[in-house]
Amino acid sequence: MAKKRKTVFVCQECGYDTPKWLGKCPGCGAWNTLTEESVSESPGGDGLRLGLSDGAKPLAVGDVAVEDMPRFRTGSGELDRVLGGGVIPGSMVLIVGDPGVGKSSITLRAAADIARAGRRVLYVTGEESTRQIRMRADRLGAIADGLFVVSETNLERIAAHIRDLEPALFIIDSIQTVFHPDIASAPGSVSQVRECAVELLRLAKTGGKAAFVVGHVTKDGTLAGPRVLEHIVDTVLYFEGERSAQFRVLRAVKNRFGSTNELGLFEMRDTGLADVPDASKLFLSDREPDSGTVVVPTVEGTRPLLVEIQSLVAETPYMPPRRTADSVDVKRIQLLLAVLEKRVKLPIGACDVYVKVAGGIKIDEPACDLGLSVAMASSFANRLVRPKTIVFGEVGLSGEVRAVGQADVRLKEAAKLGFTSAVLPQKNAQRLKGIEGIELYGAATLAEALRLAMPRN
Repeated sequence: MAKKRKTVFVCQECGYDTPKWLGKCPGCGAWNTLTEESVSESPGGDGLRLGLSDGAKPLAVGDVAVEDMPRFRTGSGELDRVLGGGVIPGSMVLIVGDPGVGKSSITLRAAADIARAGRRVLYVTGEESTRQIRMRADRLGAIADGLFVVSETNLERIAAHIRDLEPALFIIDSIQTVFHPDIASAPGSVSQVRECAVELLRLAKTGGKAAFVVGHVTKDGTLAGPRVLEHIVDTVLYFEGERSAQFRVLRAVKNRFGSTNELGLFEMRDTGLADVPDASKLFLSDREPDSGTVVVPTVEGTRPLLVEIQSLVAETPYMPPRRTADSVDVKRIQLLLAVLEKRVKLPIGACDVYVKVAGGIKIDEPACDLGLSVAMASSFANRLVRPKTIVFGEVGLSGEVRAVGQADVRLKEAAKLGFTSAVLPQKNAQRLKGIEGIELYGAATLAEALRLAMPRN
């Protein structure tokens, strides 16, 4: 019997489908996200083949046999750090980022390094020809005997290549270009992305093969296509950084086999993305002492990172005053300004305030509150911060300075880079026995921290 075709409207955010168009999706509440898709159905058909069912009976969790599947390295220390120590066979990793940020470059480079280590890798591209891949591989130095490339978008043919080649890792660039021939909708639609992702996941899980899947983003920086894709995969990595910027940040937002707090730092060069293992020294290399600049030690996962916060506070005749923040949440800036105005009696509320982080590294942990406050107060008063000093701590609404975690890690990183003093929460200073080479100045309130960070000569 011939397959019947019907038209449904599918939400591009959550995958909810309805036979008629609606302005608001009943599933996720998003507006104007339903698009028309043509799907085929056959009586008694199975529909989408979701899941990894093998027909086995339920077992007690203690009776499940665990096979030792050791991780293997990608050749990039920063990528391995974000993945949790390397690639796990049978895992599926989604790499998301803006166009030109370096997704294809890092995956091709990693594929070549893995192939040189003796493993077979298949690189599937739906956006370039094999000649274009070869040209990019020459530029990146990614030529390896065990690296195979193919230009293909048909999922059935891709699956056949994977079964024939039996690679340890296969890369799909990108998932929005792959289509299943049994689904009538266009590539990149919810039905296509969902079905193709599930089939690729099945190939990875059942065959013990690792999979890297590249995904595009929308204008607002979120994953293009259904959000269900993020739930299907094991790990989701987001590339941060402007196309014109020198540095890129790879951050894990989901990782079933590691921490989601780790980040990897890369520098864009002519030969592609290069690891930045000593980022603190790099970010502080061009630093010049000036009012409104403060060095803050932040911790991402297990990695301490020293960044420079720059602030410019200027009087303005216009109302309301402007609040602009780069790599920092502007709502946090507004909150700290209110604390400075109310608790410290600093008449800063009527001024324009601009804040940025040198290097473009996004910071969002509470330990940066004190550094942000000191930077804005320093610019407002036009006073220099104590030389070779780091500042960190959480600021409460009553103006108190709260203790933060991993203070010893932050101080050791600062001492390694030549800093000699630190302004920190009083409770952290009391608990620490002292770090060689660094003098500690504990502060219980924001006003006290400002006096310690900017002493009168």
